[in-house]
Amino acid sequence: MGGLKEVRIRIASVKSTQQITSAMKMVAASKLRRAQNSIIKLRPYAAKLREMLQNLSESIENSGESKYSEQREPEKILLVVIASNRGLCGAFNSNIMKATLALIAEKYQAQFSKGNVSIITIGKRATEYFTKRNYNVAAHHDDFFDKLTFAYIAPFAESLMQAFVKKEYDRIEIVYNQFKNAAVQKLVTEQFLPIVQDAVADKAMKSQAAADYIFEPDKETVVRELIPKTLRIQVFKAVLDSYAAEMGARMTAMQQATDNAKDLLRNLNISYNKARQNQITSELIEIVSGAEALKG
Repeated sequence: MGGLKEVRIRIASVKSTQQITSAMKMVAASKLRRAQNSIIKLRPYAAKLREMLQNLSESIENSGESKYSEQREPEKILLVVIASNRGLCGAFNSNIMKATLALIAEKYQAQFSKGNVSIITIGKRATEYFTKRNYNVAAHHDDFFDKLTFAYIAPFAESLMQAFVKKEYDRIEIVYNQFKNAAVQKLVTEQFLPIVQDAVADKAMKSQAAADYIFEPDKETVVRELIPKTLRIQVFKAVLDSYAAEMGARMTAMQQATDNAKDLLRNLNISYNKARQNQITSELIEIVSGAEALKG
């Protein structure tokens, strides 16, 4: 009887867990739908801004905004690491941490040994991870996912741009998960500043006739306004991409957990039925044996 009671308790526990994971999957699916719509709408706009920036790249050096493309010896490095506030999303967060550590080891080991690698985290999981390991966490912004709007995140992008202009950092890179679909997230390490020319886009642009834009009021003014706007959009897109990827990873993880719970319940029910049958058989044998003994 002790064995049957234990199995019943396990069945009840697994059923409760299954209900929780199923509910979390539905919540993540709902949030994913909204985040996916937002990032899909933003990407064409961001891509067009980037295309225009590539088209105007020759004017950057002649404009006052060359401060954003100034190439300096990378002595002081800032890494912006975007993770999530919550777990239960598979390897989403661990992949980000591994990618950040690999980036430091491969590109910035010399700067790291001198203490010149700083990290700004977005998401509690990244903040906890790097703080506990005594990395130089310059700041953390764990509230971005609670107020995921361009107006709320743009000042943060502006602060990054000003830190680069003031030479507090020589290079700024963003590490995040890019949303592909609900089951696939792509790890991206993207240089934010200084502005670098996209070799693929530059080659494609050279192979085609450059767009003949009519500038109003003039090219220099357009470039001066376009570069900061493009940089702010780049940061917002990275955060939005990461949020959509997080919801996709959580939905997939909870779906797998629900399926695993279903398989476990099936096995537990089989074990319970077998144990119950064995118990009933043993009781019948005892009854028959007692009756035969009374007849004797």
